[in-house]
Amino acid sequence: MTTSSTYNIASLKAYSPTSSNPWDLQKIHQLYRRLGFGATPEMVANGLNQNPLELIDQLIDEAINMPPTKAPDWGFWVKKDFDTAPKKMHTYRTELKNQMVQDFFTNNLRDRLTLFWSNHFVTEETVYRSPAYMYQYYHLLQFHAIGNFKQFAYDIGLNPAMLIYLNNFDNNKKKPNENYAREFLELFTLGIDNGYTQTDIIEISRAFTGWNKREERWGPIVFDPAKFDDSSKTIFEETGNWGYDDVIDILFKKRKVKIAEFICTKLYRHFVSPEINTVIITQLAQTFVDNDFEISPVLKRLFKSEHFFNDKSLGLLIKSPIDIQLSFFKELNFEIPTDFNFFDKVRGGCKELTQELFNPIDVGGWQEDKDWVNSSTIARRWDRVNWYLWSFWRYDKEQFRTFATYIMGGNSKDVALVSRSIIEYFLPKPLFENFDYEEALEIFKNEIPENHFEDGLWDLETESAPSQVAQLLAHIIKIPEFQLK
Repeated sequence: MTTSSTYNIASLKAYSPTSSNPWDLQKIHQLYRRLGFGATPEMVANGLNQNPLELIDQLIDEAINMPPTKAPDWGFWVKKDFDTAPKKMHTYRTELKNQMVQDFFTNNLRDRLTLFWSNHFVTEETVYRSPAYMYQYYHLLQFHAIGNFKQFAYDIGLNPAMLIYLNNFDNNKKKPNENYAREFLELFTLGIDNGYTQTDIIEISRAFTGWNKREERWGPIVFDPAKFDDSSKTIFEETGNWGYDDVIDILFKKRKVKIAEFICTKLYRHFVSPEINTVIITQLAQTFVDNDFEISPVLKRLFKSEHFFNDKSLGLLIKSPIDIQLSFFKELNFEIPTDFNFFDKVRGGCKELTQELFNPIDVGGWQEDKDWVNSSTIARRWDRVNWYLWSFWRYDKEQFRTFATYIMGGNSKDVALVSRSIIEYFLPKPLFENFDYEEALEIFKNEIPENHFEDGLWDLETESAPSQVAQLLAHIIKIPEFQLK
């Protein structure tokens, strides 16, 4: 555990706003940027008027009760159905990726978790190819996103996309394949070299045999007793004629604490900080175990805590490509022409910025945080968001004034306050140096004579205001803190 003076040592005690740790703009943005993909100005205003703990209950209950996205007509087609369909194969995959972006934009925690689990229980659609398998995988991620992790771990291994991707479809008693058994332990439940041996992997792979029967290409995959290894196996010191169900039961009985710690660590890194607080992880893991691996009690305890809302938790995470696109647009809440195809543009932006949906870089997934940004991707991130900004400008310049007026609560003549308020609306915490505010203020003034501000001639109703807001937003995009949440 780090001993840095900036380290967050706050507890999991329920957060209660105080004068020194208020429920404010930064915290409402932190909540929505991490539990969702940003918030509209109206969501921010409503959230600030709610009790934070009640708001978190509302977001979690919403996620629990939200049904999965409706299946497309082709969601259970087999290969020959696609071959005879009027559209090209890639069109169906693109449709689903665009739907995924729309779900992220429309929903909050359920689809934030859907993205998280897609980077945990990884598959790559470039391997299994079937748009139908892709939908069935997506459905499973949504269905279990905030459900029971043990049941999730069970179901994901029988999902056709996973059976093909990690070769368990090829695993039978005559030709064993250890790939899924290894990744199931290393990446999905325990972590690398954490409480198992190579013998356990071999024995589990034997217990996982038999899921090889498929009548048609890209059709359902079911169990074939003839290909199952029905001899005795020893898994985590337990001996018997174990099959798939037995492995899940034995693993979650014999290694429950290790599983809980591994999953809670990944959740903590995704939602709180890349630096792990082992005391918090231990407590969250115990909550996970005590609740039979239900995900929601862990999230409620974490998100409602002083630890989550501590000032030292602000701005610790680097926005992913999907985050930086969706949150910017959602927080502006601008109108766009219907033919702009925003969700398709975001999907393309994700691919350009190294987060191609349904295609993590490998079975280990995107490593996130600092891996999102380098000398090449940072410029592309600027360009992508800047392109959206000026597309909004070309469509309707007046909405830039409307945005500034809304977040100010009405018209204002205080040019410095307006500039600072817009900056702090998009950044996870105030800028460290006053010079940075001064630099932004000069950009916001936009060569308007100084006496217009000194003599009260300027306000947000001035003709130049929309252009000033646009220029300031273009500057904010390149502030390093804009990359953080």
